Amino acid sequence: MSRIVNKTELVPNIHEMLVEAPQIAAKALPGQFVVVMADETGERVPLTIADFDRDQGTITLILMVVGTSSRKLARLRAGDAFHALLGPLGHPSEIEDYGSIIMVAGGVGTAPIYPIARALRDKGNRVITIQGARNRDLLFWRDRMAAVSDEHIITTDDGSAGRKGLVTEPLRERLAADNGKTIGCVYAIGPTIMMKCCSDTTRPFDVRTIVSLNTIMVDGTGMCGGCRVEIGGETRFTCVDGPEFDGHLVNWSTMMARQRIYHTSEQCSLTRYLDEVSTS
Repeated sequence: MSRIVNKTELVPNIHEMLVEAPQIAAKALPGQFVVVMADETGERVPLTIADFDRDQGTITLILMVVGTSSRKLARLRAGDAFHALLGPLGHPSEIEDYGSIIMVAGGVGTAPIYPIARALRDKGNRVITIQGARNRDLLFWRDRMAAVSDEHIITTDDGSAGRKGLVTEPLRERLAADNGKTIGCVYAIGPTIMMKCCSDTTRPFDVRTIVSLNTIMVDGTGMCGGCRVEIGGETRFTCVDGPEFDGHLVNWSTMMARQRIYHTSEQCSLTRYLDEVSTS
């Protein structure tokens, strides 16, 4: 039920996993995620459902290798199975007819943006996609994104692909062209600082901006409180109330501060794990 059918390293440290999960594939919707465990002592890791095939009974997951748990998952191969796979979780995206919509995908944020963009285009929206990364070697799924976009803009920090600069630059240009009047909504998914900057960019134009908050999740049920965020002055839990929220209502400063709380513990865990791997 959770066998990895195929695994590919798309770009350095970013892996695509095609997973056999017919029950999840049958119900999955854009914007939802799963929780996976590499082994019985592994951490619960939330991964967005980047694609799903109801006929084949498979889902596609994108994994970025960062710390101990993601490295354990990355060591799994085709034919292996997750110790645990739970989903689909979270509220699905609100797929509406906005007219024109801008999808901003930063780095690994391309994975959750893709199924949302596809669904919005199928709904009849004109989809403008801005896909960015630090350099060309970190861009993936460009063909997929182009296929679900009416306009596809590539940006890289170093100018090695597309236009040089940040994703917020073409975003601001598109909004400023008519003061945001023809853009019904903006989706921005990627690193926290990128989503904050996109929200700051759209705020003066009063364009609704949806972000997907990749905060710390543990149990995926809201009981542990590990993923709490402040939205419009009220506490919400990313795993059960999200993962999508209004970017203009997110308290970004407290969210980024909370993400740094476990930095030392994560580094210690990774050091121990790498030592174990090197001596095994």
